[in-house]
Order: sequence, then C-alpha cells, then structure tokens
Amino acid sequence: MADPAPVRYRAADLESWTAAVFRAAGTTDADAGTIARALVRSDLRGYRTHGLTRVASYVQRFAEGEFNPRPRIDVQTREGTIVVDADGALGHVAAPVAQAAAQAQLAARGQVFVAVRECGHLGALGLHALAAAEHGMFCILGQRTPPLLAMEGFTEPGIGHNPIAFGCPVAGRDPLVFDIACSVAARGHILLAAREGRPIPAGWAVDRHGRPTTDAREAADGMLLPAGGHKGVGIAMMVECLAGAFTATADSLERFVARVPAAGAVGRQGAFFWFLDPGGFAGRAVFDAYTARWTGIYEGAGGRLPGTRGARLERAGRADGLALAPDIERELRALGERLGIPFPPAPAA
Repeated sequence: MADPAPVRYRAADLESWTAAVFRAAGTTDADAGTIARALVRSDLRGYRTHGLTRVASYVQRFAEGEFNPRPRIDVQTREGTIVVDADGALGHVAAPVAQAAAQAQLAARGQVFVAVRECGHLGALGLHALAAAEHGMFCILGQRTPPLLAMEGFTEPGIGHNPIAFGCPVAGRDPLVFDIACSVAARGHILLAAREGRPIPAGWAVDRHGRPTTDAREAADGMLLPAGGHKGVGIAMMVECLAGAFTATADSLERFVARVPAAGAVGRQGAFFWFLDPGGFAGRAVFDAYTARWTGIYEGAGGRLPGTRGARLERAGRADGLALAPDIERELRALGERLGIPFPPAPAA
C-alpha cells in the first residue's frame, strides 16, 4: 500500500500562525511578521534546518532572555561603514535593518561594510544574501559562533563553524546564492538528526572526547569537523576577524568563551554584511554582461548555479503548499496547544 500523500500547508497560513507564536513570545507585531516570513521562506527554499524547525527553540531562547523580543536597534553611520547595535535582536530582525541602512548609502559610496553587534541567530544566511540580491546588491555576510570546530589533536573546540554566504544579482535570472558553514555539515543538520533519532554520516563530527561518532546526540554535545580540513578552518578564521573582531565590545569579550547549547544557538554574537553596488564600478551593463557570460559557461559545462534549486522549490511551494516533516509538525502543534494558538487546520488544496 502506497504511503499517503504528505499534507501541504499554505505558506500564508504558516506565516500567520508563526507570527502569532512570536507575538505570544513578546515580540512586536512587525517583528513577529518579519521572523515568520523568514522562517517559512527558509523552509520553502529547502533550508529545512533553519526554518520552522527553529520555532520552538527560538521561543525558548526568548523566554530565557537569550534573545531580546523588544530590541532598541541603534544604527551609527560612519565614513564607508555602518555599525548596527542589534541589542540582542534575533538576526532575522536585525538583518533587514542592516540592509536598509546600507542601501541608503550604497549609491553614493559603491560599497558599504556593516558591522552588527549583539545579534541573535541569523538563521539561514543565504536568505539575507538573497534579499540583498533581489534589491540589486551584491552581498557577502557571515556570523561568528562560539567555538564548535576541532581538528585532529584538539582537546576542545578551537573556533566557531562561522557560516558565510553571498548573493549576487543575475540580470533576467534568479539571483546567485551560496551559503555554507565552515564545518563539513551545518550543526542544524546534526540537531535535526538528533531530534529524529537518526545517525549522522561518518566524518561530520567527534564526541566531547574527540572520538569520531555517528551518534547525532553525541555529536550535538561534541565538536564539528571542518570542511576541507585546514582550509575550512582558514575561512572560519576570516569570518572570526570580520564578524568577531570588527564587532567586538567589552561586553562581548566577557562572553567570548560561551558554548553553544545543545538545544540551539546562542544570542548576542557579531555579524558582518558587505554590500557592493554592481553598477558602481565599470557600470551595471558591463557587470550584467560579464555575469551572464561566466554563468553561461558554467551552466554549459553541466553545472547548476546555486540558488536556482531554491528558487524553483519556493515557486512550487507557494503554488502547491509546504509539507512538514511529521516530527516537526507534531512539535509545532504541541507548541500551539501550549500557547493557545491552534495550528492551521486546513491544508493547501
């Protein structure tokens, strides 16, 4: 007997429900909507480890004071740079502020570096890179995490897995979006496997004693292995400089050695955004022509541009609805019952 077709929910219904949950967690109506749209879009584009699976842990982080539900975000504009004090805001709320501030300066300057202090989890960084590219900007961004990576011979984590992403507009096409952590696998994949009781592939992580493991729960309490060995560590070091050192404050130094909790991400970390105007150098026509040429060569050789699959999945999901993993749906329903916010009853037609 064939398995029943998965239940699909309208993206708009999931956004409304998720926004109601974050309003109950203490955020403003505007911020609740921003967070909800980002999380649902993450799922739509295939970032399942950073979408609705994060709702319950984010609510917990708000309750524990790890994230600030009512931040007073401060923006300071300097010569060629912008400093955003996110005041503990969830990254999904702080990122649009950084982008808007940069966009206001970009035409006059050609490029703007934004240092974001005291920022909560940014979620899928590719989503923020995509948003910038959709507004015609090139963007590279990264976020510092507490130490999670280890190499052979390490007795404890030495540096964060420090995710990094970039987005680039492509004339007449979906934007180019590339998003990675500096580990072999993002920690979100390990947390999701632990919740679902699945093992992880060999080579992803070691346990807290430094021994290789395929047990997701042991890995969540252990250390991640870097992608490409020392090459991945080197990229993590670059992000540590840009997202850590350039955003550091006396208070952040006090929290420098914080470990990531098993249940999810910590708050008040540094991040950077570097925005460039594609028309601010040789001109937009030349930029577009060059981008079309090199992407055409790449696709002609058999490659698939990063971002095209996500765009296709999002269009399909908005048209046909979004299916949730059974354990995630159960968790969301239970959260809704606890908060008195019924889960959307009607699946997409």
